[in-house]
Amino acid sequence: MSRSPILPVQVFVLFLTCLTFCAAPADPGQESAPQADPWAPFRFFVGSWEGRGEGGPGVSAGEQTFAFILRGAYLHVRNKAVFAPQEKNPKGETHEDWGVFSYDKARKTFVFRQFHVEGFVNQYVLENAPPDGKTFVFVTEAIENIPAGFKARLTYKVIDADTFEQTFDLAAPGKEFECYSKGVMKRKKGEPK
Repeated sequence: MSRSPILPVQVFVLFLTCLTFCAAPADPGQESAPQADPWAPFRFFVGSWEGRGEGGPGVSAGEQTFAFILRGAYLHVRNKAVFAPQEKNPKGETHEDWGVFSYDKARKTFVFRQFHVEGFVNQYVLENAPPDGKTFVFVTEAIENIPAGFKARLTYKVIDADTFEQTFDLAAPGKEFECYSKGVMKRKKGEPK
């Protein structure tokens, strides 16, 4: 028994058939649906900022830098606030923290992990998608290196194209949130919007 040779035309037809099945989307509706950018609401913050604040530790001058890292998978923020000397804190103090925002696909929300120079690690979750696209409220779901029962809330509120307000609230066990510090950050001159 001899096999008949495969003709070039048959090979070409076989190739086209294979290509059609391999390239076709599983769901025809997927083809036209554009992928939404989950980071769109946060792109406003990318860049360098400076500002002033006040609260429990006193009056401060600060700076922050937001940048996407690891091929745009995460948003990284670096924060530094220098608190002026005051009666309760005659030497003043310098506070620093770094944070990483990530998008949790399973929960369809953002998580923010914040590492403080004092040793605290706060893990926040975005309370809900901002209806106005301007107010982002993050509430802790875990805090390391603090007595059990404490909660923190971090709110970012966009004021205008070059300004946002940041409020940090704390709640002792069994208590309501109280403002610990609040500041206004301005985009540094020359930073792209």
